[in-house]
Amino acid sequence: MADARRASWLPMIGLFLAQVLMSFNVAALPISLGGMVEDFGVPPTVASSTIVVYGLAVAALVMTGAKLGQRIGWTLIFRCVLGVFAASSLVMIVSPTVTWAIVGQLLAGAAAAIIVPSLVALIAENYHGAQQATAVGSLGSARAFSGMSAFLIGGTLGTFVGWRPIFVITLALAIAVFVLSFSLRSDRGDSSVRIDLVASALVGAAVVSLTLGFNNLNGWGVLRAEDAAPFTVLGLSPAPVLVVVGLVLGQLFFAWTRRRMRRGQVPLIDLSVLGNGRERSAVYAMFIIVSMEAAVNFTVPIYIQVVQGRTPLDTSLAMLPFNLTVFVTATLIVRFYPRFAPRSIALFSFALTTIALVWLSVVVTNNWESLPTILGLIVFGIGQGALVTLVFNVLVTAAPKRLAGDVGSLRGTTQNLASAIGTAVMGAVLVMVLGAGIGRAVVEHPELPPELVAQVDLDQVNFISNDELDDVLSGTSATPEQIDAAVALNEEQRLRTLKIGFLILAGLSMIAALPASRLPAYTPEEIPDPSPADD
Repeated sequence: MADARRASWLPMIGLFLAQVLMSFNVAALPISLGGMVEDFGVPPTVASSTIVVYGLAVAALVMTGAKLGQRIGWTLIFRCVLGVFAASSLVMIVSPTVTWAIVGQLLAGAAAAIIVPSLVALIAENYHGAQQATAVGSLGSARAFSGMSAFLIGGTLGTFVGWRPIFVITLALAIAVFVLSFSLRSDRGDSSVRIDLVASALVGAAVVSLTLGFNNLNGWGVLRAEDAAPFTVLGLSPAPVLVVVGLVLGQLFFAWTRRRMRRGQVPLIDLSVLGNGRERSAVYAMFIIVSMEAAVNFTVPIYIQVVQGRTPLDTSLAMLPFNLTVFVTATLIVRFYPRFAPRSIALFSFALTTIALVWLSVVVTNNWESLPTILGLIVFGIGQGALVTLVFNVLVTAAPKRLAGDVGSLRGTTQNLASAIGTAVMGAVLVMVLGAGIGRAVVEHPELPPELVAQVDLDQVNFISNDELDDVLSGTSATPEQIDAAVALNEEQRLRTLKIGFLILAGLSMIAALPASRLPAYTPEEIPDPSPADD
């Protein structure tokens, strides 16, 4: 009877919905950007800080969250943070300013920092054998399903009701998962577990420093400090300095953790989950995968809603081929594991994403419903969906069950840091490319006199719609012909910038072949059990 009770899928429904809760929240943010820009009167790059701060909070706190779960007990702490997530949804619903929305996502990220490792640990506690493999795989499909449903439901609500009701759904999900959590079983925690506060501070500071540095490359300056920079370092922008500081702090974290492990002390994360090149390659590949996905999920909605001035529903329909394909592929890819090695699947999938991104850079236009664009998004979704599930399974199958929480925290740190950096860097790169393109085009268009450019600072224009640019120029001495020329120039350069953005992502996808080539060459039935004693 005990085995039958453990085999019940009811607990997994709650864990599946918990993954849906987090992923729906993340996927809903790009859909909400247009509404937040309009409601709060801020640039899209400021509104996108909600995405960045969520990923920053998860990445900075998830390792500490994993140790808290081991100390307090996974089920108890899981229920507590669901309450925090529900509170974050309420803040999003009632937020009067963008600062409130950012705080709401900070709360959501802090809660997710504990939910992420909880999912892996609770699956390991409640399921065994084939059921455990199925349950782990369902987390990948839950993430993809959330992205698809968030774009569909969020796009519809955002168009006909507003962006705030989208977060009523996350509130309802948090309540539903809390109720279902009473079907979970878990130990009561281990009060002897000690949290390495030095390592917590190091990894948290490293993540914050890296994210702030990447997120402000455009505003503060890539190298030389801009006027908007809060301070300078010998004339240099603080953004690249923070990136370097973050890298140094990250190395100090690893050095400190290895020192504790040599002394037999409990580390913040057991580095044996990165014990060989295959596991490290899986982490590198996961970082690149999530960065690409975050960049696409940021770029396309920004372009459709802010630049083209179209509705969130239009965005949902444009992104549907990609999100639907990711969901289907993430669900079905496990059928190929008995026949193909992880290395083969990964290399083939990265080849698909590279080809798709190059194709999109050639065919993309202002019409997102064109067959070539849809085809490119579908092919990209196939590669992306296969990779998301694959690399996580490589990590889980390589680690003993007792390290399930550490694998979960590693996954959370990698995915959310990659999401934050992918969004931030893509935003900075696109704005820089757009600024450089417009600056060069202004010189090449004599119909735009220098005095007009000086009045509107055209080479510093962000991603804005034609109507907004028309309004800005109407307040100057520009003639109707000059206004038409400026709008046409901006429209041309925005599309060129989008194409370059896809090419940059294609280059990143090609680079990913390096870590992918070091993934395991075995098929799943050849995998030795990493922890036979644990079963």
